[in-house]
Amino acid sequence: MPRRPNPAGRNPRAGRPSSQRKTHAAKPRTPKAPDAKRPGVPAPQPAASAPAGPFVLGAIPGATPGKWIDAWQDRMPDNPLELRPLAVVAQRQAIVAGDVDAALVRLPIDKTGLHVIPLYDEVPVVATSTESHLTAADSLTPADLADEVLIIPSDDVLGLRADTFPNVAPPRFAPPASTEEAIATVAAGVGFVVVPMSLARLHHRKDVAYRPLEQAPTSTVALAWQADRTTALVDAFVGIVRGRTANSSRG
Repeated sequence: MPRRPNPAGRNPRAGRPSSQRKTHAAKPRTPKAPDAKRPGVPAPQPAASAPAGPFVLGAIPGATPGKWIDAWQDRMPDNPLELRPLAVVAQRQAIVAGDVDAALVRLPIDKTGLHVIPLYDEVPVVATSTESHLTAADSLTPADLADEVLIIPSDDVLGLRADTFPNVAPPRFAPPASTEEAIATVAAGVGFVVVPMSLARLHHRKDVAYRPLEQAPTSTVALAWQADRTTALVDAFVGIVRGRTANSSRG
């Protein structure tokens, strides 16, 4: 039977008009949960939290916590750091009594109930009048101090005794009450004082010169806090002192 002609060249395979075509609604895609186990994708970590309020750091004379304080201010803006000066004789009591959260102390210290991290050793220096013949050398040894008057202040932090250096002469007056007073005494041309470099800088005077002393006791500065009070703030400061970055894990 002959086919009927296709009027107007209509394609018999053409679909229905768009208005009559069946449409299928696209199914919404369900977003995939992030896969923490995929290689190269770290698992999300909860943000470290710390209680509100200041962190109180004690510091003995001569301590230099400036770089750690700067790092704290950048990393812990919601917890201001309060720096509290401490006398060496009162450093342990301030920690035990809870007056400070942690402290920069001088060793030795009774470590009972404390965590103590030694930080650095300080070079001892001889402080003497700028007119003294001892200033002729760039550095000194105990032998250079023979026959000179050794002044040991009552707040000495090096554990010096009259026999620490051989052949030195004792003063004919009572020990000065403080390192500052002792340095003022040598400025007048009387004897010499041996102190850590930081204390020499703290009590710097134009009429006093300082020379490094070899073969002499050093002073160790350490960070200490109560072992049973390792709070989130203490741990954060310990991390800064140890050089941990804001994103590094504890260790």
